Amino acid sequence: MKYRFAALMAAACLAVAGQAGAVDSKKHWAYDGAEGPQNWAKLSKDFAKCDVGAEQSPIDLSHPVNAQLGKLDIHWNKAGQWTVVNTGHTIQASAADGGFITIEGKQYKLIQFHFHTPSEHSVGGKHSEMEVHLVHQAADGSLAVVAVLLQGKGKAGAFDDVMKAAPKAQGAGNVTSLNPLGLLPATAHYFRYEGSLTTPPCSETVVWTVLKQPLAVSDQAIAAFKSLYPMDARPVQATHRRYVLAQ
Repeated sequence: MKYRFAALMAAACLAVAGQAGAVDSKKHWAYDGAEGPQNWAKLSKDFAKCDVGAEQSPIDLSHPVNAQLGKLDIHWNKAGQWTVVNTGHTIQASAADGGFITIEGKQYKLIQFHFHTPSEHSVGGKHSEMEVHLVHQAADGSLAVVAVLLQGKGKAGAFDDVMKAAPKAQGAGNVTSLNPLGLLPATAHYFRYEGSLTTPPCSETVVWTVLKQPLAVSDQAIAAFKSLYPMDARPVQATHRRYVLAQ
């Protein structure tokens, strides 16, 4: 049971990428120690991209190139039924009726969202207290993640609703109605780049959209998450020859 749920976060992301069957789902990984990010590629041959990939995530979003990018076209379900699970690496909410986004005419279905602390992406070398990743899958299996940086001193809202439903026991799940639109800041200007999953096997199949404006959430919700997961963030990766676009 320990190994099953310790790998659940990676398995969930892999499933939407259509690669779950190719990965050793029993291989345990962590955010520190001998099984931490610096050693992910050594844990399994399926994790090789974590070390040799040239388009890894997260990255520092400095020096973006201004571009004529389209408006972020979001059609999320305001009242979907979400299963909130303690995966052993994070708190994750999954739904069959989450809605969708459209990027450059391509539709991606919202299937799950989860949280990291501190934020995995940084801006000018600075991290936020937390980050939420809203994971979408297209019909061809490719992924698009909308990431929102989270900071404290905000009012109670959607993050509080998630944490109220979040099981304290690893592997447990609760079903609740959630509005993912409550995880968006007031303005939708964003960074865009090509990257990877931030968990093993680090597959480079993701179009990243990171919103520029952080969302203020309640300190109580942040404290509730950190009581379960004090740190679950992969270090910033090299940008290499990629461009970060900004809208």
